[in-house]
Amino acid sequence: MAKISPVSIKYMIHANFSAEGALEKPDVIGAIFGQTEGLLGAELEMRELQKEGKIGRIEVDLHKEGKNTIGAVKIPTALDQSETTLIAAAIETIERIGPCDSQITIERIEDVRGSKRDYIVERAKKLMQEIHGTTDSREISAEIKDSAKIAGIKEYGTNKLPCGDLSGKEIIVVEGRADVVNLLRNGVNNVVGMNGTKLPDEIRELGKEKELTLFVDGDRGGKLIAQNVTENANIMYIATAPDGKEVEELMGKEILMNLRKKVPVKDFFSSFSEKKKEYKSYSNENKYSETKKEFEKSEEKEFELTDEDKTKLKKISKENEGSGKAILLDSKLNETKSVSAKVLAGTLKRSRVKVPVIVIDGIATMPIIISAEEVGCKVIAAKNFASTDTNIKLMSL
Repeated sequence: MAKISPVSIKYMIHANFSAEGALEKPDVIGAIFGQTEGLLGAELEMRELQKEGKIGRIEVDLHKEGKNTIGAVKIPTALDQSETTLIAAAIETIERIGPCDSQITIERIEDVRGSKRDYIVERAKKLMQEIHGTTDSREISAEIKDSAKIAGIKEYGTNKLPCGDLSGKEIIVVEGRADVVNLLRNGVNNVVGMNGTKLPDEIRELGKEKELTLFVDGDRGGKLIAQNVTENANIMYIATAPDGKEVEELMGKEILMNLRKKVPVKDFFSSFSEKKKEYKSYSNENKYSETKKEFEKSEEKEFELTDEDKTKLKKISKENEGSGKAILLDSKLNETKSVSAKVLAGTLKRSRVKVPVIVIDGIATMPIIISAEEVGCKVIAAKNFASTDTNIKLMSL
């Protein structure tokens, strides 16, 4: 008996049946061949079609429910649409299976090739997107120029910060290597990256000799980076990408436009303030000024950190490093409690007293930040933060 090749299958007939009695699989297959015999003529005789390989192996799945038997039948065919539907209609005329009265209903006729067509179309779309070949001489020229510019990336200092030409007086400071690459590609060469949100010592030293402009992303994370950098280095100006955009995503015109809109540090932070803020300026030994912010609330005085407090927090954080613990401090930065950082969120939820300052050896997760807000926390010092959308002052240590 010839067998239909899985490759040749065009349609799959799906049928359901029910019978009033106990049946076995051979009873169902025998009824399909026996009771359709002679209905459609010699050309559509199911036994002959199976011998010729135009109907495949019939699959039967059945089970008993009380005294009845119900099940499903699958019949693969290599016939055309009209012939397949005739076979399906003929199967529905079966009234007995074995010794039992029964009823067969065609559930659907599946076009097996339809799923293949869908795959072909989707795959073709992906392959189209992956075609990189081009004969446009302008694109080739631009690619060569970009390659030459990117190849010119240098490394600066012991931390091997990615940079361009730092010989000039004005330097642009960005967050990472991708930002440096984008600026160099668009002709801005006097740029250096921090390799993350933590301020390297090299940037602090450059601030003593050069006029630094900090170029940050247009989100709340960019503001956090700006706060951290301006508190620890001499930054003259701050430029920011448009809302919701990152520096590495900007086109050439956008880069130049936003750099022209750079503002002094004082003006940058005042634009984020919803309440009155005052700033103090001071000059360093190289005659460059740096501003530091002092917050005032209209109704109550906000918790403030002095330079001495920040130094003490850094010392506490260093001593806590590697312990996996979180230290809870009062307003005078005295330790009140030490718990595992993993259970910190739960500890804060159960706390009945305010916790002004928290130092965490690890990441300040979203549950921790939410719980900290509920206990009136003012400052969180941690290695990194899951979110910056909070009124709590976040210090990256």
